[in-house]
Amino acid sequence: MVTAIFVIVLMALVSVWILSLAGKMTKETTSQYMREQSELLAKSYTEYAILAVTANEQNTSKCLNDIAGTYKNYNIDVKISYIGNSAIIDSSCRTPNNYNVTDTDTPLNILVDVFVRYSDPDQSDRNVTYHRRTLQKI
Repeated sequence: MVTAIFVIVLMALVSVWILSLAGKMTKETTSQYMREQSELLAKSYTEYAILAVTANEQNTSKCLNDIAGTYKNYNIDVKISYIGNSAIIDSSCRTPNNYNVTDTDTPLNILVDVFVRYSDPDQSDRNVTYHRRTLQKI
């Protein structure tokens, strides 16, 4: 009788430990999924920003400085800074984040900063931000 009670208590402790371990693995998998998704969104929005900049004229007032978007629980903000000679870049593109180069042979470059924000699924009051910076020659 004592042996049976001991075995039942031991099995209960092992099952509680297994359930705890399964919960931790699920939590880590969810966190890893959210992190990977934010990296993929940042890469995708970087490519979109480069495509959008090449479609716009930098020497007119149609300068593109910001892109904002959402995907499910993710908020994406893209900041674009221009690096190049002021003769190629319109004055509306010249924000404090842009860099003027005096050399006339310098090609136009852009600095793309992508911020992907999402809330931590385990702690809803904690926000996570993934940042990706890319320098691209146009």
